[in-house]
Amino acid sequence: MGLAVVRSMGTARSMRTVTDLEDLEQELVDQYCLAMAGAGTTDRHIAGERGMLFEFVRFLGRPLWTATPEDADAFMVSLRQNKQAKATVQSKAGALTRFFEFVIARYQGDVQAIAGVVVVQPIDEFNRPAKASGFGAPRVPPSNDEIDVLFNAWRAALPGMRKYLPAARDYMAASLWRRIGLRINETAMLDLRDWRPDLGEHGKLHIRYGKGSRGRGPKTRLVPGINSVDTLMDWWLGDVRHQFGDDWEDLDAPLLPSERRDPDTGRCGRVGTNALRVGMADSVNRWLPTWSGRLTPHGMRHFCASSMYAHGVGLKAIQELLGHEWLSTTTGYIHVHADHIEHAWEQASDRIATRLDSKGD
Repeated sequence: MGLAVVRSMGTARSMRTVTDLEDLEQELVDQYCLAMAGAGTTDRHIAGERGMLFEFVRFLGRPLWTATPEDADAFMVSLRQNKQAKATVQSKAGALTRFFEFVIARYQGDVQAIAGVVVVQPIDEFNRPAKASGFGAPRVPPSNDEIDVLFNAWRAALPGMRKYLPAARDYMAASLWRRIGLRINETAMLDLRDWRPDLGEHGKLHIRYGKGSRGRGPKTRLVPGINSVDTLMDWWLGDVRHQFGDDWEDLDAPLLPSERRDPDTGRCGRVGTNALRVGMADSVNRWLPTWSGRLTPHGMRHFCASSMYAHGVGLKAIQELLGHEWLSTTTGYIHVHADHIEHAWEQASDRIATRLDSKGD
């Protein structure tokens, strides 16, 4: 996206006209956009943030740097009165938070010298919206026993299915979500070359389309083939993948192909994320009906994180496995059994008792 030439903010100047005020406001927004561009944020994300800022400007009716928490209160109330989604309200509040953090950190002194106003953060601990992820389908995953019931029945039914290949593919994708917590788009974008059995003890998957934070494009990572993923890959590549077509030796071919052919090459196309969602939903409806409409591919990421944590895997390792930028995000994926705290307390008490006994000896 194109940005206007930005003038230096380093020299204080008096605000003589309405145009001067508008120019200063435009400078602050453009400097913020340039900073995002410098951080590698995509044009689309920058345009979205910019649009949200100017929506607030129109609501405020005066310069941005004069905004107060009370103004933010009124703005978010108006968004809810207009029945905007909770996630949308949260997104707009986040955009305001980031912009004012930027202005306060870089230009608070300049704005005070130029406009005579001390900039404050209008989104504070009292009006900051709660995360919208708590709404909609529950994210607390099924138990280990329930997941075992689902996948054991699914695997046993594969040989007799009328459309064996897509059923096996959907099972393979869901198994990756279950065992190493891949995102659905990360899964669909895997190519045959992305499986590297030569790396590490269990082999590794090269995730080339990991989710980037704040529109900064895909983040890559290597995910080890732990939790029986290496055995799963041996089954998929040895028994199933070649049945889709003769591209199974082409390393640039999709790991999880579609039944449809590419009209230009005649070779297997790439499976779409919607097909994988439908495949899992149908299987849940059939073999775990108590979770129909509730267990999603993203819910399987929560199951994977919770299962790993229950087996003693540290939070930092789970963070790297899931591809989270922040450890705080990972903690939101951990759902432990009700007796987990009691067990941790008993183990800690046993360790203390052991140390005391050893000192007594």
